[in-house]
Amino acid sequence: MQLMKRIMVALACLVLGLQAGLVTSFAAGDASSKSSSQASQSNDIGFSVAAKIPSNQLDQHQSYFDLKMTPGRQQKIQTTIYNVTNAEIKVQTAIHTAYTNGNGIIEYVTPDPSLKYRMSQLTTIDGPKTVTIPANGSKVVTATIKMPKAAFNGVVLGGWYFKRVSNKVTGHVKGSMNIANQYSYVIGLKYTMGKLPAPQLKLDTVTAGMQNYRRGIFPQLRNVSAVIVPKLTLKAKLTSKNSGKVVKTFSQKDVQLAPNSVYKVPILTGTNRLQAGTYHVHLVAQNQDHRWVFDKDFVISTAAADKYNQASVDNSGINVGWFILFGALGMLIIGLIGVLIFLKIRKRRRA
Repeated sequence: MQLMKRIMVALACLVLGLQAGLVTSFAAGDASSKSSSQASQSNDIGFSVAAKIPSNQLDQHQSYFDLKMTPGRQQKIQTTIYNVTNAEIKVQTAIHTAYTNGNGIIEYVTPDPSLKYRMSQLTTIDGPKTVTIPANGSKVVTATIKMPKAAFNGVVLGGWYFKRVSNKVTGHVKGSMNIANQYSYVIGLKYTMGKLPAPQLKLDTVTAGMQNYRRGIFPQLRNVSAVIVPKLTLKAKLTSKNSGKVVKTFSQKDVQLAPNSVYKVPILTGTNRLQAGTYHVHLVAQNQDHRWVFDKDFVISTAAADKYNQASVDNSGINVGWFILFGALGMLIIGLIGVLIFLKIRKRRRA
């Protein structure tokens, strides 16, 4: 009886210890989230930017540069940076080319290698790329556009970035983290020459891979035309050539393709592990004006399947159901211990 009692007490302590550890970790996570939220609310971006719209603007209602250009044209464009703080600030500026990101949205970070004219080649910033704006003041920054002399039909798309330079951390407090927040603005740059070509899409390679540490299959949908392809709906079906069965279906709406960009369509497999073998993808891309249908076979090698299956975070997700089960089991054990103790005390009193 003594041995049984010691085992039950030890088991109860273990369960209580596990429950205390879980509560502590969840509480720490909540505190961390709250601190991040408070930090973001207490920090102000400190500046704003506004484009000076020129006369060759196609749409005067737009706040970005939407310019009608001609071969060989040179032009100055300007943007005003406003400092809304009581101290001088420094702002970095840069020109980037547009591309299509992993969510099917146009961004202005890095160009696609297939692009004929990069925005950073056509537009250069005059003077230093880091400027100082006085307290509660403003400063005008200028860039020069030099269009190619050769005739060109289509759109060149990019962005003019403005990023506040953070103050350097000069001290460190033991037991705390020094966090430097960075804020930025981007003003769109869109140059149109000649007539807009008809959009052309092609399907290139289809490979296994990862996005945000999640495994999947990625057909590379390429926009080979110098025009934005808007509001695409994508539908895909993956079929195993070995079994003939459909292993995955996929759909995505409101995809925007930048000119001359590649979009790796993210067909994520979730908890289903990648299996080596030969597959077929049937992909349909369409909007109100156009429709493209693609069919392509591809192979997932054993090495690729093993690599992405092992690295995927889909394998390491925390199953909350197990915690609930262990918690319920712990409460049941504690309840049984209480009943046993009560019965033992009652028995002693009757004796």
